[in-house]
Amino acid sequence: MNDIINEIKNNKIGKVLENIYMKNYTTYKIGGKVRLMVYPKDVDSLIKLMTIIQRENIDYKIVGEGSNIIFSDKDYNGIIIKLDNLNNLKINDTIITVGAGYNLMRLAIKLSREGLAGLDFATGIPGSVGGAVYMNAGAYKSDMGYIVSAIKVLTPDLEVKTMYNNDLEFKYRTSFLQKNPGYICLEATIVLRKGNKDLIKEIVEDRKQRRLMSQPLEYPSAGSVFRNPEGDYAGRLIEECGLKGKELGGAMVSQKHANFIINYNNASASDVKDLITLVKDEVYRKFGIELKVEQEFVNWE
Repeated sequence: MNDIINEIKNNKIGKVLENIYMKNYTTYKIGGKVRLMVYPKDVDSLIKLMTIIQRENIDYKIVGEGSNIIFSDKDYNGIIIKLDNLNNLKINDTIITVGAGYNLMRLAIKLSREGLAGLDFATGIPGSVGGAVYMNAGAYKSDMGYIVSAIKVLTPDLEVKTMYNNDLEFKYRTSFLQKNPGYICLEATIVLRKGNKDLIKEIVEDRKQRRLMSQPLEYPSAGSVFRNPEGDYAGRLIEECGLKGKELGGAMVSQKHANFIINYNNASASDVKDLITLVKDEVYRKFGIELKVEQEFVNWE
């Protein structure tokens, strides 16, 4: 691995961090040691990096803001790729072109203040634009699939290609990218509509207050753990099982919102994963409903 690290550095691909802990890069504040984290300077640098990764058959993972992943406590001997430098932003009337590394919440707030409607649902969703497209992030009965018209991707053949909305297979909390992890989102084109600035501001502020009242934002978490089953809510089912406040190690089912698991006392990744499994089992035992985890497990094999 040392030779590969030297090659990456000599190619001036971007900032390189060695032997860091994922707990410092995830919103759960959990995760073990990673041998290498790389911040490619631009798309060409990313292609150089991916060429090395493919040639050496190295494990890798694209990580945005770390807001929807559960990284294990084990060492990860591959490469974590952060696309923070792909953060271009171009606003052309109601058409927005934005890099995959741009912070989604910051983008949503900025565009809402510009009087552009359609992305205001994301003003409370932590994560990057690329991660939001990958997960088809959403809230308040809207999601990225409604507003993303096209994305640029790096294909497994290391070609830059445009994919359009119809190609992306957006469904509830999933997309083509999730099913085809060899494709890397580089940039998204978002189409919004003009709205009333004051009305948008009022909606955003109202939702902010609702989040503060209903979500455990004072603790590390990764948002909703489970997808809502059709016609119901995961939080309601978990609460009906009497699991609010359930503790396992340093992890807890939130007292505020049962579909949030929080790191309230230096939880390990295993604490969080085991508590998720316990909740799934209890809901299935009581209701016969198998909850689907919305968050992504990384390095558990």
